[in-house]
Amino acid sequence: MTNEWTVKDIPSQAGKRIVVTGANSGIGWHAALELARAEAEVTIASRNQAKAEEAAHRILDIVPNAKVATGKLDLSNPTSVKAFAESQLAQPQSIDVLINNAGVMALPDRRESVDGHELQFATNVLGPYRLTAMLLPALLRSSAPRVVTVASGTHAMGGPVPIADLDSRQGYKPIKAYAKTKLANVLVARELQRRAGDRLLSVICHPGASKTNLFADTSTLMLLSAFALYPLIQNAAMGAEPTLMAATSRAVKPGGYYGPGGFMRLRGHPIEDKTAPLADDAEAGRILVDELERMSGVRFQF
Repeated sequence: MTNEWTVKDIPSQAGKRIVVTGANSGIGWHAALELARAEAEVTIASRNQAKAEEAAHRILDIVPNAKVATGKLDLSNPTSVKAFAESQLAQPQSIDVLINNAGVMALPDRRESVDGHELQFATNVLGPYRLTAMLLPALLRSSAPRVVTVASGTHAMGGPVPIADLDSRQGYKPIKAYAKTKLANVLVARELQRRAGDRLLSVICHPGASKTNLFADTSTLMLLSAFALYPLIQNAAMGAEPTLMAATSRAVKPGGYYGPGGFMRLRGHPIEDKTAPLADDAEAGRILVDELERMSGVRFQF
């Protein structure tokens, strides 16, 4: 893929059903907008139903004939994930693409989910794993199912592997805990690909440095880092391009990793990128997915 990829390269998505988590704002919303513009039937999944509906109306203002649905989904809450998954499985149409986009970043203090897991891990890793596993029956009804995982360049700081202390009980450092969840995202996505074989395409992307709501509740150090990088931070629409490429391009590779191709991989149109070597550890991916299966009680079934 040597030519510059832009949203103009999105092929028609007519007839496809696509679920985007965290699509009420930021990267998720821009991804949902462009997918709706390409004629996909898009479901906006959000912790806040009212915000999901408002986001859908904003898309309809731009694309009046868009097919947009909404659903309430709190990835940190197993009951919410189960309810959302059941609502999607009850629909007759297959799910063609699942975009695991929602997340939280470097929360300034250690918090726990309703079932006692560290909140970044619960939202960024355990919840998306549970959702993906539960939605597999609908995905596998598609002729070409695809799961897109939104990771981050910070995954390189998430080691060592295999990942230990997933719930950060042995000391909580906001950025370290976040980086660990992003490394976990890559490991899980590649383990999903290994277990799926040719029955499903699992693709990973990262948005570079983009302006999103993640900065609304983050650590002081992360805010200072963002301030230092401010001249390089791109808007959410550009930040969504790697997600859209991963979700729609016919040229992406199984287990591939895509992100901005500009300065320091922080901005620019998307290209195929490389993950840190520790993210290629297949045994670490297997161990992690086995542990997520134990924690959640659900598994990748093919």
